[in-house]
Formats: sequence, structure tokens, C-alpha cells
Amino acid sequence: MSEKRSFFSELKRRNVYKVAVAYAVGSWLLIQIATQVFPFFEIPNWAVRLVVIVLVIGFPIALILSWAFEITPEGIKRESEVAPGQSIMPQTGRRIVGLTIIAAIIAAALFLFQFVHSKRSTSVESTNPSGAGQIQAKSIAVLPFENLSDDKANAYFAEGIQDEILTRLSKIAVLKVISRTSTQKYKSAPDNLRDIGKQLGVAHLLEGSVQRIGNAVHISVQLIRAATDEHVWAESYNRKLDDVFGVEGEVASAIADQLNAKLTGAEQKAVTEKPTQNTAAYDAYLRGLTLERNEYSYTAYQQVVRDYIEAVRLDPNFALAWARLAAVRSFLFFNRIEPNENTAAAVKEAADRAMQLAPEAGESWVAQGAYRYRVQRDFEGALAAYQEAQKRLPNTSFVYEYMAFVQRRVGRWHDAETSYKKALELDPRDIQLLSSVSGEFYLYLRRFDEALAIANRAVEIAPDWSPARANKASILQAAGRLVEGADELKQIPADSTEDFVVGAHVTQALYEHHFDTAIEVVERKLRSIPAGQPLDSFTENILMQLGLCQKWSGRDEDARRTFTRVVEAIKPTPQTVVVPEANGRPVTLAFAYAGLGEKDKALQQARDAIKDYDKDAVTKPFSENALAIIQAQFGDLDSAMAALPRLLEVPAGIALSDLKFNPAWDPLRKDPRFQKLIADSESKK
Repeated sequence: MSEKRSFFSELKRRNVYKVAVAYAVGSWLLIQIATQVFPFFEIPNWAVRLVVIVLVIGFPIALILSWAFEITPEGIKRESEVAPGQSIMPQTGRRIVGLTIIAAIIAAALFLFQFVHSKRSTSVESTNPSGAGQIQAKSIAVLPFENLSDDKANAYFAEGIQDEILTRLSKIAVLKVISRTSTQKYKSAPDNLRDIGKQLGVAHLLEGSVQRIGNAVHISVQLIRAATDEHVWAESYNRKLDDVFGVEGEVASAIADQLNAKLTGAEQKAVTEKPTQNTAAYDAYLRGLTLERNEYSYTAYQQVVRDYIEAVRLDPNFALAWARLAAVRSFLFFNRIEPNENTAAAVKEAADRAMQLAPEAGESWVAQGAYRYRVQRDFEGALAAYQEAQKRLPNTSFVYEYMAFVQRRVGRWHDAETSYKKALELDPRDIQLLSSVSGEFYLYLRRFDEALAIANRAVEIAPDWSPARANKASILQAAGRLVEGADELKQIPADSTEDFVVGAHVTQALYEHHFDTAIEVVERKLRSIPAGQPLDSFTENILMQLGLCQKWSGRDEDARRTFTRVVEAIKPTPQTVVVPEANGRPVTLAFAYAGLGEKDKALQQARDAIKDYDKDAVTKPFSENALAIIQAQFGDLDSAMAALPRLLEVPAGIALSDLKFNPAWDPLRKDPRFQKLIADSESKK
């Protein structure tokens, strides 16, 4: 026991304990300095790690030196060479304690500064329109990459590289990654990074540039802390064109490392996997991807399909191209665009090929969901596929949006709202998403104030985008605010033939009983359609409304010709089977029969439509609404009245404004029950 006490007493006498504490405090101070100063000079993170390693190695060395040596007035001497009477160990110990206290105070102050600074930069209250709250530290938005190529036609290549980096980042669950549609309106290297960070609700921004010269590609990227404009990390990559496929994965992995995002094995594989080894196939894929992301139109999507077809022709094992081909083709099938090309079989082939080639890829599950939803109308199957996609693409806004589409169809309105909100959190400035949430969700629930608030955000972001204003006008019409709806439509170019614009103008004219105006709008739309082009579902519907306006304005012969045209477009032969689809063609056919005075056919077709849409919570109320209108037209007022109270309550049913203003309800206008229903509904409102 005496030896142990003597040994520990000697440790104390030689200040070994004090040196250990002083070394630990000093090391803490040096690490604090390194972590805060090195990034300012853009010194890479490995240098900080090197400092830590050196300090750890130096700890036992410092203890050995403090045991073996002593500081004396004559300098440093071996402890064995110092006579006991000459030792100044106590004075040295007091100095060590003093220096330790000073170092501890400085280190604590630096730590406190870093904590407050970090708290301020990563917990800033977000102005994200989705109301996401505080900004997450591990959040990022990828700004548009600058195209530095002499050939400006290579812009698609820069955009494609940017999009692929973003897509790979979005597969990392611990990150929050803003979708491209919310960032594409910003400049490649904007000055107001702090404002952009707040607008998008992110802590970090990624800037980049791409230069393509012949077969050589130069890619530069830099990660920036939005709150402070600090450059956290930067790197450049020089590749040959046939070796560029892995760059996106390298960049995404490096960013994940900078944000301290730990990847699972599956995430690491998804982030770094090369989509193809075929340069030409990848080039065609990027062309299609860029066009798909930038231009929302049937014409553009037809070209996108051709690009993806070229990609899979060049590389039949290109799973991502097959997946995007399935998704885009399903959209064109859904809207009856080039129906001979975009067939159910063509969509199924692309979706199945993607799944066979990459069964674990989220994109393959998106393709399956699109096929099941848009082609098979298998809503539960589609929802299951999208949920699988969401597991693999946790930061992809359109997956949540697609889930919301399906959840509405099966009547899960609360779940749909949750999905829409998540989509908006990831894509707060996507005007199409904002318009969908406001006009195809909150409007269906008659939550007009919320619908208008979101529609206003879309208009604020893109005041010149006509569909956004048309969507807002439609909400105002449904809320019964016709004067405001008319004012909103005046902000749109008078000659616009956009579907949303035409629909809003026709509804406004019908509610105001300006039938000649509605006729003019529809005829202008019809003139814009190339000769011989098959009518899509929307055009068939407004053609039916043209017939109604002609009939209400006394042009009976014109109305008959129009209704006949609708019937021939939807059911060209008696044997033609009119299948249910998202836009309600069976209902349009029922109205056309009613316009021709064919009572039995109209009533039967309306009842068939209700059966067809029995499991569709969006379109079934529309079918029931059509049956009530047709019943009223042919004098069965009791049946029509019996349906109205429920249709005023169910989601996607009738808006009170429609009962008040739509001339289709005129047969019920003098019925006391109808008048009481409107009065009671007004009082509840």
C-alpha cells in the first residue's frame, strides 16, 4: 500500500495530474479553434480530423514528459538531476492551474459562441409557405447549374446533371431536399443566398457549373451555408463524357458527408449506382428529363416520350429511362393524347421492364404506381406502390403528391392533406403543386379560405402563369364571389386557350348567363386544335358545354349538331365500351344524350357512370350530380331534390354557388324545396 501511495503521491508532486487536465483543456481549445477557423479559409475537413488525431497521440507523450522532466530557472532538466531543495514543482503547478483556467474560459466562450451561432443558423424560423416551422440543419436545395459550354444547346446537359445530383440526395432519408421545381426560377449564382435559404426553408445551398467541350466535361460544385454565406465545401471534377455517369453519386456522397448524414447500405448503393454505361443513351435520357421538368404540356411530353424511347433503344437495360417512360406515357394515356401510341400495353411494358431491371429502385415503384393508378384505376394497388416508392425516395415531393391524388380517390381526405403538406414542404414554390392543392383538394372540401390562400401563393410566385390565375378564379366562383372571379380572369390574356383558362371562362359565363361569351370561348379553343387530332377528355367536356350554351341561347340546331359530335367522339359505334377514366367521359356522354333529348339513354348512362365510379370518391359525386341534373331536366324533380342535400355535404360534391347560378338547375328554381335548401345552406354558411 505504501508503494502505491508513494507512486500516486509522486504523480501529484510532479504535476502529472495537472498536466493531464491542462492538456485536455488545451486540446479542447485547439479543436474549437480548428472547427471554426479552418472552414473560413476553406481548409478541408480532414485537416480538423488530423488535429484531433495528433492531440490524442500527444496525450501520453505529455504525461511521460511531465513525469521525467522539470522546469527550473535554468531551463528544462531531467527530474533525477534536480536536487530536492532546488525543485520548484509547487510553483510550476500553480502556473499550470492558472493557464488551465484561462484556457478553459476561452474554450468555453468559443463553445458557447459556436452553439449560439449554430442555433441561430440552423433553427431560423422558416418562411417556407408550407409552414414547416424551423429550418433543419441537414437540409439543402440544389440551385440551377450554370451552363459554361460554348454551345448553349448543351444547357439540357447542365440541367440534367443538376437534377441527377438532386435526385440522389433525395434518396437519403435523414436529409431534407427541396425539389427542383422550387429552385429552377433562381439564378445559377444568386447574390441573396440568405433570402433564398429562408424562402426554401433550408440551411444549405448547392451551386454548380457544367462545361462540356467535345468529349470532355468539367463540373464544379460548392456547398454554402445559407444563413452566413459561408463556403462549406467545394470540388471540381474533370471527366471524359463516357466516364461522367458516376459524378452525381460522388457529389451526393460528399455532400452527405459534409452534412454528417449517415447513409444506410441501401442508400449508399442507390446514391452511387451508375444508371447506364451508354453515353448516347444517357444523353437522350437527360434531354427527356430536362424537357419533362421544364415544360408542362402535351406537346412537350410527347417529345419526352420520344427521348426516353431513344434512351431505352440504345440501352435496353436502362431502368431509370424505362421508369420515366412509363410515368410519362401513363399521363398521356390518362388524358387520351395519341391513344394509338400511348396504350395500356405500352405503359405496362415500360413499368414492368423498370421493375425487372431495378426492383429496389424507388423510380420503378413510381412507374408501377402510375400504371396502376392511371391505367388500371387500381387505387389501392397504386397507393401501395407509391408507399414503396416513398420508402426509397423520402425527399421526392411528387411521390407524396401522387399519394395524395390516390388518397383522395379512395376517400382518405385527411391522409391526402398530410401527403400534400409534405409535398409542399419539399417543393414550396411549385406552382402546379400549389394549384393542385388549392383547386383539386381544398376546393373539393369547400375550404375556400385555405384554397384561396394557397392559390394566392401560386399567383404571387408566377403572376404571368395563366393557369394559376384561372385556378384562383375557379375558387372564387365556387365560393360565390363572381365579381372577384371576373376580375381575376381579366388578368389573363384574352386569347389564351389553356385548358384551365377555358374552363374558368366558361364557368364564369355560365354563372352570369352570358351564353354567347361561353360559346365564343369554346369555339376559340376548338379552332386551336389541329385538324384531324382526336379530342381529349377536357375538350369533349367543353364541347358538351358548348351544346348546352347553344341550347340555352335558342340555337337548337347548332346544339343538336354539337351534342351529336360529342356522342360520336366518345361512342363512335353502338358496340364501343366507354370505360371509366379520371376525367368523367361516361358522365359527358350522359349529358350529351340528355342534350339530344334521349331520356332513357341519358338516365341509364348516368346511372352506369355512378356504378363505374363507385370506388372513386372524386368522380362518383360528379356522376351523382349529373344524374340529378338530368332527372330535373326530364321532370323528375323529386329524385333530383332527394340527392341534393347529401351532395352539398360530401367532398367533391356540389358547391352552393353552383345551385345558385348554374342554369342547369333552372328546372328546380321555382320549387319551394329547392329555395328552402339554398336558404338553409346560406344560413349555415
